[in-house]
Amino acid sequence: MKRVLAFDFGASSGRAILAEFENGQLTYQEVHRFENCPREADGHFRWDFADLMANVRLGIEKAGEFDSIGFDTWGVDFGLLDENGELLGDPVHYRDGRTEGMVEKALHTMPADALYAATGSQIMGINTLFQLLAAKETAPETWGKAKRLLFMPDLFAHALCGSDACETTIASTSQLLDPHTRGWSRPVLDAFGIPESLFAPRVDSGAVVGEYKGAKVIAVAGHDTQCAVAAMPAPDKDAAFLSCGTWSLLGCELDAPVLTEQSRLLALSNEQGANGKVNYLKNIIGLWLIQESRRQWRREGQEYSYADLETLALEAAPLRSFIDPDDPAFTPPGDIPGRVREFCRRTGQPVPETVGEIMRCIYESLALKYRFALDQLSQATGKNFSSLHILGGGTKDGLLCRMTADCTGIPVIAGPVEATALGNILIQLVALGEVKDIEEGRALIAATEPVKRFAPSAQDDWNRAYETYKTIIK
Repeated sequence: MKRVLAFDFGASSGRAILAEFENGQLTYQEVHRFENCPREADGHFRWDFADLMANVRLGIEKAGEFDSIGFDTWGVDFGLLDENGELLGDPVHYRDGRTEGMVEKALHTMPADALYAATGSQIMGINTLFQLLAAKETAPETWGKAKRLLFMPDLFAHALCGSDACETTIASTSQLLDPHTRGWSRPVLDAFGIPESLFAPRVDSGAVVGEYKGAKVIAVAGHDTQCAVAAMPAPDKDAAFLSCGTWSLLGCELDAPVLTEQSRLLALSNEQGANGKVNYLKNIIGLWLIQESRRQWRREGQEYSYADLETLALEAAPLRSFIDPDDPAFTPPGDIPGRVREFCRRTGQPVPETVGEIMRCIYESLALKYRFALDQLSQATGKNFSSLHILGGGTKDGLLCRMTADCTGIPVIAGPVEATALGNILIQLVALGEVKDIEEGRALIAATEPVKRFAPSAQDDWNRAYETYKTIIK
């Protein structure tokens, strides 16, 4: 029997999942769950790395003995270390305001078409490149001391065992990686004065990077999206995926990157998958809209469970008002319900007033944006998608899954709920020689994990709404 410990960090919480694999049977349990509570420090919105590491050690203690350990996290964020390997300050949160205006400045140095051709990444202000440029400009003293950059999953491994490695999937969220060579893009580094020595040696998913008390420390797919996709249960060749959490990442697997001008204008990204494929995808603000709305109502003295919010949404009139989830107004923390009202007011739509009306607007807008992204993927790849696999926490939201099937007109396969942790576990088992490869692991997931299937219906109503939606977000 092999026992592996997977740490899965999200933007709002983290979990330690202990799995046991014996005679082809996989079982797992959550041994520790904790909040991820970023806060203002030294003039920036930062992750509390010491608190997160304390929870890592607590999770390890609760797990007992295990053969290996791996970390996956959100993308783009990083820590800067000095010449002694010490962290120069808590990692800055991607929602911090330091990158405001940085994209526009950067594009004066390297035009958007050249930057996209070099990296294949959707140009977004949160990307590592623009965070680095902001660090150079706003914190020159820290920048001058920085000798190593480690992305968040690699930083956890370093803090645990002293490893010095950069895993490929997390590096591909940075807007610094060449999608053809899977190495650092020299044109981008040279254009912006970023030394290649800043980065740790790059390793592929599944590399053993160190040891902790006899257990192997494995660089799994550091980007949580790629862990989730690794656990997609036996997809057919024309399947699309939706990794649904705080962020929604909707895409498909390809053998080669798409770097066309059309792809750039459609804001599609080429990220590296754990199995060597390119995950061609669209970044969409996801359940953040619901999570932050719930927090705002709590701040106003109204407490709702997620089940309450779903019930209230179902009671509201359908298909009245829509938002673009990716409008910049919805990125920062704060009064999301108020911003939903303002967006609808500004675009000449009925303004949702009640909690249920706001939730209905958010739910329907997410489903419509998923259809919009699928259409963009089809334009860029020529693919007609036969199904959509929804992976991760969003699979627990039956209303969103149902709306997505109805809106897109293709079957939705929802599950597994623990896709990200399962992908982390599978990659560790492959590294340990217990599972042959990702495909064998996917077959194992398909045979053992429950999924729900949603067949599309009510197409006419959604088709009419989609035509309206396209004019609103144009």
